[in-house]
Amino acid sequence: MDLAPWWPLASGAAVRDRLVETYSDPARRYHDARHLAEVFARVDDLTAGGARFDRVAVLLAAWFHDAVYDGRPGAEERSAARARAELPALDVDDGTVTEVVRLVRLTETHRPADDDANGCVLSDADLAILAAPPARYEEYVAAVRAEYAHVPDDLFASGRAAVLRDLLAKPHLFHTAYAREHWEVPARANVEAELTGQL
Repeated sequence: MDLAPWWPLASGAAVRDRLVETYSDPARRYHDARHLAEVFARVDDLTAGGARFDRVAVLLAAWFHDAVYDGRPGAEERSAARARAELPALDVDDGTVTEVVRLVRLTETHRPADDDANGCVLSDADLAILAAPPARYEEYVAAVRAEYAHVPDDLFASGRAAVLRDLLAKPHLFHTAYAREHWEVPARANVEAELTGQL
């Protein structure tokens, strides 16, 4: 899977390749290179759909948003720390580094402000899996469970249900006009089906 076309910098190939290696770890079942490619593709969809945002910052944040993922608390903060540590050595200004770190942290809650164009695009691209066709959504659900294999079934079920209820309680799952038009209805149907055991 060639992710290089979405690297937005002229420099930093070594950093990019280390990130590809991280996402290609076979221990990752959902938060892997396929997920990263899907996030990039959804960013492209949002661009084509008229979203206006800082593409460099959003793509870099996408690259780093799951740079650390081990099924433990604080992964987003540790991913943000990796971005903070690695980006300054590249041709990235301080303001962009700060924005990338902020965006990575935002993926913990997926609750950007309405006027946060960068946050809305990254959040929507990251959550777009919720609107996937049923077969892909079922793969996603199974892969997430596999990533939390260390959590007992009852605890995982209650925790997952809480996440799903929190999603459904949001006025909108998505924040950009394109995502609301194209992804909101199928995403809510998938989440409700999972929550009610109808998958």
